[in-house]
Amino acid sequence: MNFTKFPRRNYLQGPTPIEAMPQLSKALGGDVNLFVKRDDLLPGAAGGNKTRKLEFCIADALENGADAIITCGAVQSNHCRLTASWSAKEGLECHLLLEERVKGSYNIEASGNNFLFELLNVRTTKVVEGGSDMMGEMEKKAEELKAAGKTPYIIPGGASNPIGATGYALCAEETMTQINEMRLKIDTIVVPSGSAGTHAGMIVGMTGINGNIPILGMNVSRTKEVQEEIVYKLAIETAERLEVKGGLDRSSVVCYGDYVGPGYSLPTDSMVEAVKLFAMNEAILLDPVYSGKTAAGLIDQVRKGTFAKGANVLFLHTGGSPALYSYLDTFRQ
Repeated sequence: MNFTKFPRRNYLQGPTPIEAMPQLSKALGGDVNLFVKRDDLLPGAAGGNKTRKLEFCIADALENGADAIITCGAVQSNHCRLTASWSAKEGLECHLLLEERVKGSYNIEASGNNFLFELLNVRTTKVVEGGSDMMGEMEKKAEELKAAGKTPYIIPGGASNPIGATGYALCAEETMTQINEMRLKIDTIVVPSGSAGTHAGMIVGMTGINGNIPILGMNVSRTKEVQEEIVYKLAIETAERLEVKGGLDRSSVVCYGDYVGPGYSLPTDSMVEAVKLFAMNEAILLDPVYSGKTAAGLIDQVRKGTFAKGANVLFLHTGGSPALYSYLDTFRQ
């Protein structure tokens, strides 16, 4: 795949590490060897996976003469934090639309990412009800900024469009290079599946390089059937952008919808256990919304014997630990 034909900023500082997780593997019985790809260590204020996507999205914004970025997410959005981070580095205004997906969950004085929005000098923040037309709200904000003489650029939630997903097609290539150099045979890669850009990009990238490693998505907000169609649609669009030949097999899109719990961002016992197991065994901090529920799915599948004995499974850690600090009561119960 040729990534040089697309505008791209230089936010990465080399490949993120792949580390073995021997203590966690042992704690889960030792039948499966667990590894982690540390995208939580990506640059940006407190790190996380959206930096890969924003390399391409913000480059496209600058190519189009933008001086203001508009994006959206939930009230503790890691994507919004990182968009604000890279906007600050580029000298761009950042405007946020936050969706209160759980009624009453927004607190202007909250810790976590909400506090970091302030430090990162987000110019305006508007909170809307769950289920709102977020693109419509961002387009309204864009018209308001245009009327004030600005040149706004909209980045969709999670930077999950073909431009942003390109960053994770590149991550698949990076990952394959690393495991080849390490002579490490990986049987399965487990990823969070939310706004779909990370999951779709990994599938496209793995297809484009003939990596032949299955990608399993753990849903954080939707049912298996709905999420798989969203991921597949974005993967097809991203593959077209990258000119991946031969098309994508629908069977390559696999999601597990059993770990969402009562809803997006709402705690589950399995998420709490997963966060604690990663911390106490590997000194790795997860977040309660994405990586925590993905890890819960990974742990459950290990316990159920889904992976063959002796299998090597790679967990893609997408970051987001600042959100932990807005869930203190959940972990201290």
